Amino acid sequence: MRKLKLQMQISVDGYVAGPNGEEDWIVRSDEKLWQLINELPDSSDTLLIGRKMAEAFIPHFEAFKPDSPAFDFSQKMVNIPKIIFTRTLDKPFGKNTSLAKGNLADEIAKLKNQNGKDILVYGGAGFVSSLIAGGHIDEFYLFVNPVLINRGMRIFDLLDKRQKLSFISAIPYECGVTVLRYKLNSE
Repeated sequence: MRKLKLQMQISVDGYVAGPNGEEDWIVRSDEKLWQLINELPDSSDTLLIGRKMAEAFIPHFEAFKPDSPAFDFSQKMVNIPKIIFTRTLDKPFGKNTSLAKGNLADEIAKLKNQNGKDILVYGGAGFVSSLIAGGHIDEFYLFVNPVLINRGMRIFDLLDKRQKLSFISAIPYECGVTVLRYKLNSE
């Protein structure tokens, strides 16, 4: 069975974006952290994103020019099949995209049972909150940024019961970000 992995930037005080979705607080990655960011999608062959995030994410990566330092990574994001979870869109937009409009639990179960590499989730906050609350995330890669933003969007507020996690690793990077990696206990 494929695993669903979450890669998420988060502040020390637990926010994943400012009140209006701002990400200006995210620390610029150093070379070693950038290597992890670049390698994580290689273990996956599908990317899940919520509709709101897709509206910014897809055009952002499709706009990179070949002379950009991040062009290779942008092409990885363009070329990986992306599934946009939505209740409002009738047709996908961007390259290599499709829509998931059904029941979240059913859609995730169907994807996990398909053959292939793991599945990577980037966001947005509302979509990720639903995945966490439903117990769908198998591995968490939380990129804890050395900042307190005091208010904004959170991803753990929909939980109505405890979810036990098992520690995998904690890796600090020179830029100040620490990547906490956990897996969901299957108990």
